[in-house]
Amino acid sequence: MKANVGGLDRIVRVVAGLALLLAGFMAGIAAPWNYVAMGAGAVFVLTSMVSFCPLYAIFGINSCPTK
Repeated sequence: MKANVGGLDRIVRVVAGLALLLAGFMAGIAAPWNYVAMGAGAVFVLTSMVSFCPLYAIFGINSCPTK
């Protein structure tokens, strides 16, 4: 897996992921949607930690600075 998620993108993903996780746990969202929010939040946090996004790879997007 070649990294395709850059620094600013990683920060945005962590913040959005944590917000979605907290919303799923504490915001009182109706039953099916809280699981969707927690799942999306977990995916955002995971992709930011490994610096790889499968959707970016499919669409040919790369926010990593070139070395």
